[in-house]
Parts: sequence; structure tokens; C-alpha cells
Amino acid sequence: MDCSGEFIAFAVGTGVLRFGEFKTKAGRLSPYFFNAGLFSDGASLGRLSEFYARAIIDSGLPCDMLFGPAYKGIPLVAGTAIALAQKGRNLPYCFNRKEAKDHGEGGTLIGAPPAGRVLIVDDVISAGTSVRESVELIRAAGAIPCGVVIALDRMERGQGELSAVQEVQQAYAMPVVAVATLDDLLAYLGGRADLAQNLQAVTQYRQQYGIKQ
Repeated sequence: MDCSGEFIAFAVGTGVLRFGEFKTKAGRLSPYFFNAGLFSDGASLGRLSEFYARAIIDSGLPCDMLFGPAYKGIPLVAGTAIALAQKGRNLPYCFNRKEAKDHGEGGTLIGAPPAGRVLIVDDVISAGTSVRESVELIRAAGAIPCGVVIALDRMERGQGELSAVQEVQQAYAMPVVAVATLDDLLAYLGGRADLAQNLQAVTQYRQQYGIKQ
């Protein structure tokens, strides 16, 4: 099983990726739901971070440091930095706080000062708000946002024909690297006889709301 398939199996096994009927922000009824916030213990966060590190290395995307948008991106960027260091690639990282601090070190950024090419580490891209705010912070600090890495790309249309991921790629002219995609989820379900009912539901959802190949 490749990295993407391993990740899907891990997410299903931990209950982070669930099947049923879930209402999305867009008001659609989705047959699956992914909640990265449920990677909530040391073991699961450590393994999740390894998947992020592998995806970054496999992508070959050049970057000089990592940035994690508050709040979900904070443990993700720290864990990913550790996992990358363990693989021989030691990168500085930083994250932001939601409200500027007016005492102590002050400011909105914590960690290494943004410099060079900065890779944004987040869980998913829904409306792209987190990415936009991250890009603005990185640019304001004089650095260059060079891409985004996320756990799962739902490959689902937004208001138009493009997905949220495609809209980010188009708006900021930078790549989005996903540990796994909806296609990887379908491939995983296709190999599980006990999940055949879920395969049918997810396939139908993909046909109705998925981006064109």
C-alpha cells in the first residue's frame, strides 16, 4: 500500500475519517467526514506528522521553512517539523496567534522569523480563508509563500467548476500538496468488501459534486 493508501487506512482506523451522512458548510449531504482535530493523542499526532513529512519530501517542493495557521495548523506544523528533522531535513517553523500580543515578545507570529520560501501546513482547504490569511502574514514579513500541504483533498467543486484547492492554486500561483485525495479514498474503499456500501455512496457523491478530471 502506498503512502496515500496507508494514510486513508490510518484515518479510518482512528475514526478521524467516518462514513454516514454529514452536512457540509456548503449545505451538501456528504457520505464521509474528515476531522483532523480527532488526531488528539501523542501517538496519532506523531504518525500523522510522519505522513505530512513523507508527502512534503515526495513532492520535491523546495521550501526553507514551515508555517502553521492558528489553530489547527499549530500542532500540525510543530509535529511535521519534528518528523522532517527525524528524516534528516531540519527546517525552522512558525505559527500565528489570532490576536496580536502587546507585551512580552509582542506581535502575531511565534517561532522562527519568516524567511525565504515558506510552506503552509494545514488540515484541509474549505473556503481558502486560512490560506489567504497565511499568505498575507508571510508576505507582510518579507517572505514568499511557496505552497500548501494538507491532509485530504476532497476534490469537490466550490461555487463554480473549480475545487477549493484549485482556487487556491489559481489565486496564488502555488502548488497544494495533499497527503491523500478523494480518489485515494475511493481506491481504498474499492479494496474493502466490508465497505462496499460506502464505496457506492462516495462514488455517487463524487459524480454529483466532484471536479472534472
